[in-house]
Amino acid sequence: MFEHDPGVNAGTPATRGRDSLFLMAQLRVGGGAPVEVRVRNLSAGGLMVELPFPIAPEGNVEVDVRGLGWIAGRIAWQIEGRAGVAFDREIDPQRARKAPGDAQPTVKRFGAAAFKR
Repeated sequence: MFEHDPGVNAGTPATRGRDSLFLMAQLRVGGGAPVEVRVRNLSAGGLMVELPFPIAPEGNVEVDVRGLGWIAGRIAWQIEGRAGVAFDREIDPQRARKAPGDAQPTVKRFGAAAFKR
């Protein structure tokens, strides 16, 4: 599911705090229909995606990342099929790395009245 992608500048000050990964997500531009995109790196303040089409810089977008849900942001930069999305709020990028089955099961407890027929 995840592919290690250290990138050209791995470990430089500009990339610290960024997790390189390969993750599929949904992207909506201006409230339109969602399209599937590849997330290449993720940090608390934004992410880099591979796009199937160009998007205007500063355009408003929403990204649905597994474990995080829909996150609002804007296009900060774009070049050669990739774009940077700056989030409107900080997120916990580690939540996206958890596998869908990693969540603790919810146990519901019922009183004796729940078992009466």
